[in-house]
Amino acid sequence: MDIGSGAVTVMTADDCWARLTATSLGRIAVSAAGQIDIFPVNYVVDEHHTLLFRTAPGTKLLELAINDRVAFEVDDHDADAAWSIVVKGRAERVEKQGEIDRAEQLGLAPWIPTLKYRWVRIHADEITGRQFDRQPEPERF
Repeated sequence: MDIGSGAVTVMTADDCWARLTATSLGRIAVSAAGQIDIFPVNYVVDEHHTLLFRTAPGTKLLELAINDRVAFEVDDHDADAAWSIVVKGRAERVEKQGEIDRAEQLGLAPWIPTLKYRWVRIHADEITGRQFDRQPEPERF
């Protein structure tokens, strides 16, 4: 698909998962009681193509308890291209000790010095991504 003079490429699901695996910072969008919130989280992808992040008690966990439907977005760029991936699905607290132990082995650590003992897993119902070739803006006038 071409838009203007720059190319937009729709990414395959495999390409999206490969990019998600290679990065670690995203944003989770949650909605409860008519309010929408977006939070930055560092995350990891496990072998089952689910996203995992750690959190402390607070707004994210409360809103996820009310409504487990989420959107998760990751994007990045370099000198030649930019890309954006959106995962839509449902989030659940990881509560079984065996699953927590496996999650702990993935090496995810908070970016800030806070204790985050709660694990959340996002199951993807839909994953979409696009890559954008970075080129100069076309002549506008």
